Amino acid sequence: MGSKWKKAKVALGLNLCMFVPRTLDDDFPPSTVVSERLSDAALLSPANWEKGSSRPTTPVPSFHGLRLSKSSSKSSKQTCAICLTKMKQGSGQAIFTAECSHSFHFHCIASNVKHGNQICPVCRAKWKEIPLSGSSLEPIQGRVTPSPINWPQNDALMAVVHRLPLPLPHPRRDLNRRHIVPVYQASEPGVFDDDESLNHQHAISGRSVCSESTEDTDAVRAMEIKTYPEVSSAPRSNTYSNFTVLVHLKATAAAAASTKRQNLSRNQASLTQISQTPRTPVDLVTVLDVSGSMAGTKLALLKRAMGFVIQNLGANDRLSVIAFSSTARRLFPLCKMTDSGRQQALQAVNSLVANGGTNIAEGLRKGAKIMEDRKEKNPVANIILLSDGQDNYTVGGSGNGQPQPNYHLLLPASISGRDNSGFQIPVHAFGFGADHDASSMHSISEISGGTFSFIETEAVLQDAFAQCIGGLLSVVIQELQVAIECVHPDLGLVSLKAGSYPSRLMADGRRGFIDVGDLYADEERDFLVSVNIPATSSSETSLIKVKCVYKDPLTQETATLESDEVKIERPEVAAGQVVISLEVDRQRNRLQAADAMAQARTAAERGDLTEAVSILENCRKILSETVSAKSHDRLCVALDAELKEMQERMASRHVYEASGRAYILSGLSSHSWQRATARGDSTDSSSLVQAYQTPSMVEMLTRSQAMLLGSPSGQRLLQPLLSYRSQPSPR
Repeated sequence: MGSKWKKAKVALGLNLCMFVPRTLDDDFPPSTVVSERLSDAALLSPANWEKGSSRPTTPVPSFHGLRLSKSSSKSSKQTCAICLTKMKQGSGQAIFTAECSHSFHFHCIASNVKHGNQICPVCRAKWKEIPLSGSSLEPIQGRVTPSPINWPQNDALMAVVHRLPLPLPHPRRDLNRRHIVPVYQASEPGVFDDDESLNHQHAISGRSVCSESTEDTDAVRAMEIKTYPEVSSAPRSNTYSNFTVLVHLKATAAAAASTKRQNLSRNQASLTQISQTPRTPVDLVTVLDVSGSMAGTKLALLKRAMGFVIQNLGANDRLSVIAFSSTARRLFPLCKMTDSGRQQALQAVNSLVANGGTNIAEGLRKGAKIMEDRKEKNPVANIILLSDGQDNYTVGGSGNGQPQPNYHLLLPASISGRDNSGFQIPVHAFGFGADHDASSMHSISEISGGTFSFIETEAVLQDAFAQCIGGLLSVVIQELQVAIECVHPDLGLVSLKAGSYPSRLMADGRRGFIDVGDLYADEERDFLVSVNIPATSSSETSLIKVKCVYKDPLTQETATLESDEVKIERPEVAAGQVVISLEVDRQRNRLQAADAMAQARTAAERGDLTEAVSILENCRKILSETVSAKSHDRLCVALDAELKEMQERMASRHVYEASGRAYILSGLSSHSWQRATARGDSTDSSSLVQAYQTPSMVEMLTRSQAMLLGSPSGQRLLQPLLSYRSQPSPR
């Protein structure tokens, strides 16, 4: 008894644990408060969950409060906390039991401590005795490896992570195979050209490589172009100096693919496999903050979220992971996420420990180097950056009279496009918790062409990643450029309202271009084009025509799509009341709300929160009088709710610093790129801030929520668990 209490006191004193709430099925009185402490490894270990159950097991407590968990101690001996596979005597693998009583596969822990890391991954006790560091990552040749176990998709908290066997070396097959090496490797190559070969015989990617019908494989990706003038007719004697035309674009899959998605059942079985239609394989580099502030629950949740990402990448997708703190380290080169690739990637991620400072620039530099040095390239390439702190190596803080930091210094020239090489990799930045530098993370994403998400509640980290990769794994259009040209000889372009997308008007005033880049499946873009319309004697006026030039990422072929001419009727006199286009009005409201957010943020940064709140309130009043608001348009309702939320997050300087700034910047990122970002409850199914979610994002998000605790409602059960940890501490 005494030894158990001693261990419990050590664990509580080191603050290594997280609270796990009692489940709805517990037979305890409602007034009984039951909590249990679990370490990071226990949180990730499937052995802590009932077989076939979707909820954590909660042992009957002997008293109200905290106690040492017998089940978690037992599971830590049965399951290796690094590779998450069973440890069984006689299975052909040596087992190392540390002085703190936690056990691991010998080859797993040997790679973890190869360079002097003497901290237990489970309880973080410092060891005096460590296993010899001469062991390789691979099991001993000729020994039996654990058999693969196919988990039910909703079986446990980490059911998303398959327990897959480590590959045995083969004298011929593995001659040129590049194996993943652990994070604590001796050295890194000077050039990161050791990416795994793509094997170009597979032109498509999916959950598994399988033969598709000719109808599906040859399906042509397409786009839709729709145009909406703000009014359908205007008196011929009138001139208009700022007439608006909405250009609406949508990336669509072929009819066969759409039919296949519609035929997927809407029950749990539909979550076992993401759409199997051909898709473009991706190269993904995740740049992860493992500084000291990530210790404990944050790191455990990050490992779980990365497990979800690893599981949902296809066999032709490649992943590399950069871990950074005071310095940055490549955990492994770009590797295809086959069964063995996933297992080894998971093992490398689970070996991470948190310590040191925050050097975002170094992490991004290595992430960019991986992309630059690739000897082979998948058609889609993206970087995911996650940090919970502020870079304290490259840029200094702002405020208190200090000038605004130069956030361009955090980005390598190749990512930001400053080297004029035409090579640019979007960085999708995730600010984690209340202490991250939202301004720098937003700037990094904005400069590179990525999005910025604010992960306010730690428990939604996996959902935020799921929403992001749901889009990245569904790219159907690349290098999209939109050209707008005036048709009538007396017309002239006034402006192109394209948000963050680069746009330009030609000197003749009759042509304009918008560089859009990649589009996800079913993703939409709306741009407002303003033109000058002269008086005329004819019965109609041709305004503009739109042409889209883009590349199909699967076939690498360039396609061109042109719209019909946009025309309006020109009667002699106006007939009745002028009817404003609802589509045009809706997008005007979006742009006006985004402009108000930017102005409010500027006022808040100079310390005038009263003015910031007033700007947002005035915008809400203007929006309430518009045509779309009076017709109860969903986007307009969502914009009002979002503006109101931002007002509340400007109630005081403390609230604004803790969450208001990040919330506004994530909203600006979403509206300027017209792409979904995570902020507040924006990934929750009941949220109104969902204007840009695509079906593939929703599908991946639903899968994440279902896998957390077996059903979408499980996520809502988990959110209160950690919400108190995201509350900011007074500064």
